[in-house]
Amino acid sequence: MTFKAPDSLAEQIAHYLAERIIRGEMQAKQRIQEQKVTQALNVSRGSVREALLILERRHLVVILPRRGAQVSELTPHNVKSLYALVIELYVLLARAVADGWQEESDLAPFQAIQQRLLEAQQREDISAFVEYSFDVMRAAFPFADNPYLQETVENLLPAISRTYQLVLERRRGEMTQYLTTFAQLLRAIIERDHGRARELLLAYGEHNCQLVLATLAER
Repeated sequence: MTFKAPDSLAEQIAHYLAERIIRGEMQAKQRIQEQKVTQALNVSRGSVREALLILERRHLVVILPRRGAQVSELTPHNVKSLYALVIELYVLLARAVADGWQEESDLAPFQAIQQRLLEAQQREDISAFVEYSFDVMRAAFPFADNPYLQETVENLLPAISRTYQLVLERRRGEMTQYLTTFAQLLRAIIERDHGRARELLLAYGEHNCQLVLATLAER
């Protein structure tokens, strides 16, 4: 593989490795050997090291002294901690959209994503469904206008994507549950019902967290 755009090479390498981790092609605790990645992708070792630091910040790898990088574990504690934080961040984003939208056109991006999610479900395209589900958060960023919130959510999304992929590979019917929750959440946002939006997100987070834990227990 040969990458273009040298100014974003590390990000491209990080994205490539992240996709493999999220899809389960690279397993927890698997070592990521810099030399092998360098040769496989025809890139410099320095770019690979930078990419691994990006992935560490995004909670997909851990870098251990004298042992190098390895794929991070999805332990029950990590999963519970991740969902406890992420759902509260989602609540902040939902509140920002509910308070910030003024015209129906402001909500058009969310409706377009809703349609793409439905189409991905019908195709049973799990990877696309997971990606579109996080486009929802990104569509909310302009309403929050908070760079710290945006950076934190972006860094957590790959780890959450990994859990979504894990669940949907075994429980494809959960795509319907997500679509139902998203439709209800959008209605709560339109009505500026902060309490209902929070209630929906907390219930969804707990539901998903338990599904991830159950899926890990089955492995």
